[in-house]
Amino acid sequence: MRNYRLLLAATALSLPSAALAQEDRIATLERQLAEQKQRIDQLEALVLRQEAVIARTPPPASPTIAPTTPPSAPPPVLAGAAGTSAASPSQDGAFRIPGLDVSGDMRLRQEWNFVDGRDRSRTAVRARLRASYAVSDHISIGTQIATGDPDDPNSTDVTLGNFVDDFAVSLDQAWIRYANGGISIWGGKFPQIFQRTDMLWDGDVSPQGVAATYSAALGKAKLDARGIYFVIDEAAVARDSDMLGGQIALSAPLAADFRAGLTGSYYHYRLGSVAGADAGDFRGNLLSGGRYLSDFHLLEGIGTLNWTGLSPHWPVSLTADYVRNLGAAVPGDTAFNIELAAGKTAQPGNWRIAYNYSEVEVDSVLAAFSHDNIDLSTNYRLHGLGLAYVPAPHLQLDLLWYHYRPLDPAYAGSLAPKDWLDRIRLAFMVSF
Repeated sequence: MRNYRLLLAATALSLPSAALAQEDRIATLERQLAEQKQRIDQLEALVLRQEAVIARTPPPASPTIAPTTPPSAPPPVLAGAAGTSAASPSQDGAFRIPGLDVSGDMRLRQEWNFVDGRDRSRTAVRARLRASYAVSDHISIGTQIATGDPDDPNSTDVTLGNFVDDFAVSLDQAWIRYANGGISIWGGKFPQIFQRTDMLWDGDVSPQGVAATYSAALGKAKLDARGIYFVIDEAAVARDSDMLGGQIALSAPLAADFRAGLTGSYYHYRLGSVAGADAGDFRGNLLSGGRYLSDFHLLEGIGTLNWTGLSPHWPVSLTADYVRNLGAAVPGDTAFNIELAAGKTAQPGNWRIAYNYSEVEVDSVLAAFSHDNIDLSTNYRLHGLGLAYVPAPHLQLDLLWYHYRPLDPAYAGSLAPKDWLDRIRLAFMVSF
């Protein structure tokens, strides 16, 4: 009996201890749950902030090449003296400054020139970095820095050599643009606005002055109009040198896989001052008394045919470019270029092959702004063959062959009039 009473007493004493232990465990669990809820609330707030940042960040631009170009971007290269062109895609990280777009490219090129008695090879590098910033919905500013001689408007290449001298780098573009609907207005030193070929406009030439573009849809067709006042050489006492130019382009589908385009342009140069010109600006054209012999009032027509019926990866295009200088002082006033191309360079695995033929008379184009693919800027007959391959994103390989000679023996200079010259270029380009 006594043992029974002792057992009851021990049980009675243990009940408060068990109850207290249970309360402690409940309190601990409640505290842990509260801490977990606090951490969950913090994580949810962080996710909401990240989603807000991403929602304010515009998507990256898709690198495309089209027959016509929106007014907010430079126009495409339609064809050239066997040159190839690829879009330069931009690369976005997870976070960036809203409205700021940064892109660039670097090209390493090996060149071989075959001329009787003076064969030559050289390695050249080109690097460019550009940025644009949307100040508002309608106004943006932009700039580009590039390697190369700042006094040479149609080349940003630097030849390796000169005992490892550093590269020259200059401000190649600085512009402001107003865009509203289909209208864009540019001011400063801005990207080329015209649809073009290398025969008339080298891809490195950035005009300066003011320009405007307008684009509108006409059913399934598209109309582009572009105009420019190009300041070439400002003079304190003589008349300035400048150019007024305009272009109208129309493209329309002829069938589901067939599209045609027609572009007409007129460029009226008034070369009153040449004080700012150097030897590179006079290259190829005829001179008299230290000035251009001819005036340059250039009438140009470009026709394009594009067919995608063969394969989406192998579109076929035919481009013809014709120029007549209405102000030429000599009979050499006409130039034309025809290019046939297949393929594209838009994404990894793409190939493009192109062949072109050109004849450019001595004063048919203004040599200061025409291409520098060969060492003759005018008065040449040219066969060109180009092969391009995209092995990976943002990478491109180009192989180019130019086979050319002087067109008119009277303006051949030191070159043998009937001897063919050859230039081969192998280029590796990285863009971002």
